[in-house]
Amino acid sequence: MTNNEALQHIRYIFALNSEKISTIFQHAECVQTAEQIENYLRKNGESEFSRVQDNTLASFLDGLIIELRGKKEGAQAQLNQEINNNIIFNKIKIALALKADDIIALLAAGELTLSKHELSAFFRKPEHKHFRPCHDETLIKFFNGLHLQYRQVVKDIKE
Repeated sequence: MTNNEALQHIRYIFALNSEKISTIFQHAECVQTAEQIENYLRKNGESEFSRVQDNTLASFLDGLIIELRGKKEGAQAQLNQEINNNIIFNKIKIALALKADDIIALLAAGELTLSKHELSAFFRKPEHKHFRPCHDETLIKFFNGLHLQYRQVVKDIKE
């Protein structure tokens, strides 16, 4: 999954507008202009399309954690972070304070069945013998489950 696709999924799940995305970037001390954000959200191939760099998406996810959970004392932004599906998955898990059972339920809603052992393998260090890379399909199923849960919450609030 590309960084742009991950940003677009997160934007859609939480119904974030460009102004809110900018605020989230600012939490992680990674200022992005409205134009840059709009270019990240364009379709690949459009003339103004701009790729989201790894450290930019990592900063956005760090900002999302701060937005949803508050700033951690003494925490410093990490520069030049490489990012992959496992890191995206883990940062969203942290931002939403999700436990294993919560994630398994979200994945089930997204039509994917995993055990706790299979799930924990995604959050291990890559050098651990039981580490398992998170494939695009798994992350998409997780996003689908999040979408179903959060859209229902938004719908309940509006009613």
